[in-house]
Parts: sequence; C-alpha cells; structure tokens
Amino acid sequence: MKSRVVLGLLLLFVLPGCWDKAELTEYAFVQAVAIDQSESMEFELTIHSYNPSSGAEVSGAIKQVKKGINIKTKADTIFEAVRDIPIHLGRKAKWDHMRVILISDKVARNQNVGEILDFFSRDHEPRSSVLLLISEGNAGDYLEIKPFIENTIGQQLRKIEESATKFSAKTSTVPLLDLAIQMQSETGTAMVPYIHKDNPPNYVSVAGIALLKKGKMVSGIVTPFDTQRLLMLMNKYESGILEIPCPADSSEKKKLKESIEVNTLDTKVTPIIKGKEVTVSVVTKIKGSVSELHCSVLKSKEDDKRFEDRIKKMVEHDIQRTITILQKDKMDIIGVGNKIFRKNPVLWKKLKPTWEERFAEMKFNVDVEITVLNTGLNAGTPFSEGGGG
Repeated sequence: MKSRVVLGLLLLFVLPGCWDKAELTEYAFVQAVAIDQSESMEFELTIHSYNPSSGAEVSGAIKQVKKGINIKTKADTIFEAVRDIPIHLGRKAKWDHMRVILISDKVARNQNVGEILDFFSRDHEPRSSVLLLISEGNAGDYLEIKPFIENTIGQQLRKIEESATKFSAKTSTVPLLDLAIQMQSETGTAMVPYIHKDNPPNYVSVAGIALLKKGKMVSGIVTPFDTQRLLMLMNKYESGILEIPCPADSSEKKKLKESIEVNTLDTKVTPIIKGKEVTVSVVTKIKGSVSELHCSVLKSKEDDKRFEDRIKKMVEHDIQRTITILQKDKMDIIGVGNKIFRKNPVLWKKLKPTWEERFAEMKFNVDVEITVLNTGLNAGTPFSEGGGG
C-alpha cells in the first residue's frame, strides 16, 4: 500500500502542467460578425462581442451595462482584419460562441461568398452550425441595433432566423455547413436568408431569400410569400399559414381571406427523363387545420371537398408561379439537376453544359393534395354567423 502512495506522489511531479493555458480575460467572445466592403475594396469587419461586465452599484441601484461591444477593423483579407481586433479591444477574438455571420448585399453581389467565408470554414474555432444572413445595405449597421429580449443582437438575430423558419416559413435557416454543401452541388446554386430594416428603424425583419449562383448573389430577392412556396418545393417547409381568398361570387366578402395552419407537408420532386428531354413531377401533400373562416361553411363532406379544392387550386397556382420566377433567373435552387446526377451521372455529364437553358424551358407538372384535419372549436361555421352551431 505504501509503495502505491509513493508511486502516486512521484507521478504528480512528472505530469505536465497547464503550460499553454489561456485566461478568460485574454479573449473577446464573439456573438456576431458583419462583413462589408470599403470604396477601396478592403473588407470592413464589425465584430459584436459579449461584454462580461455585470455593472456596478450606484446609489443603491445596479447600473445597466451594454451586453454587446462592437469593434470595427479594415484590411485586404478577413484574417488580417481579425488579427487587428486586439489593436482596439486588447483581447483576442474567440469564435466558439458565434451566433450569426452577416454579409452585405453589396459584398455578396461583387464577390464570391465562398471566398469571403473561407476563413470561418478553415479556422478551428467557428462552429459549422453558425447561421448566415445577407443584409440589405451595410451589414455592420445591424449590429448597432439594441436587442428586444436576448442579451446581444447576435443572439437576437439568430433567434429571429430560427423562429421565422419554424413558425412562418417566410425564410430558412442556413448554417455554414449547409451553405458549403449547396455551393459545391452540381447546380452551383444556394440560398441565404435576407435581413432588412423596418419602421421604426430599430426593427429588423428576417424574411425572404437571397439566391446565389456560382457564389454570387443574383439581382432579385425571393419575397416572403414566394419563399413559402419555394420551401414547399424543397420539402423544407416546417410550419406556416395558408391564406385562401373568399370566392369571387361572395361580393360582400371578396376582400376577406380564410386561413388554415399547415400541420404537415411533404413534397416529392421527381425528374422524368425521356432521351435528353426532362419533365418534372411535383407532388405536394398538405395536412392542416382551419384557423379562420369568413365565407365557408364546413358541415358536410361536400363542403369539405369544395373547401379543399379551393386550397388545392390556389397552392398549385402559387407553386407554378414560384417555379416561373426561378426559371426566369435560370436558378435550379430546387435541385432537379442534383437528383439527375445522383441517379444517372453519365446522363448528367451530357446535360450539365446547357442545364441552365434546359431548366428555364422545362415543364413542371404540379399536383397538390389537401387534407383538412379539423375546424377548431367552432364546428364549421364562421363565428360572425353564429359559429359553434
């Protein structure tokens, strides 16, 4: 027993210490980073780091301290701009807890986004789950906005992007890893959530999608409305609302809309190849619950069928409209080409050189199946007409 104790004491002397340790006070924990470009084409970096100060007692009260600190640097490369942060802050930037990366639309239109993000994908600290945003106007300005609920604007923007995707389907969460996969796909297209300012100016909205082709942002923005249909096509629709206009013959209520909540949605996009001719079958199955009724009465199977047919025709029309927008820009963001590549690489090699033109002329056959699961507490009659009976 004594020999074991002696051996243990000897090991304590030979084990290495924390020779490479670093104190927390040496780091600035970055919550968000914004990337802009100067007139001289230098990168302008704004980092939003967490302020560890907890405030000091003043006259018996706790003085509130800003939770976020913004530091701006400028350089020809992202890494040089990052290494200049200690010049101003006195701490080294630490990227493990970064929530979002914002890139201005000006930068995204002029330079390959993959080249801009190369540092963050190559460095060992940033997580592949960090979310991306393309901003309308200067990206750094968004980090000056005071958060509503979260401690930092970086965390606030991340929560907005996640919640908007989950509950409204008017944008999509795109982590760094997902963007890399999209950009390296056969079609070379990608999408990134779009952020812009509202009134009052301290309000921001993450709604809509910016499309990338060969790493650069194309001219138009996919509107929040069309984003919902795009996510349906890509089978990335989590939850949202469908608004159904009242029938044209309801003159008193022609401006009103009814709504259902989408509970589940499943889409299958299938390329059908005959020789070198490609058509695409789109089958979307939606199950939902009635949220608002204004001009429909759902008391029989026939009523339900008429209501479902109205929704079916509307969604089919809207999906075709979104497809037309993508075809106009020759943007196969749906991934039809990727599906052909996985199924028949030899055929894809022949189609790829002229794929953009083929996609623009391609025929899509859209079929939507709607199932209304329930009508809520008021059996099937609008509340304004004595619903519940």
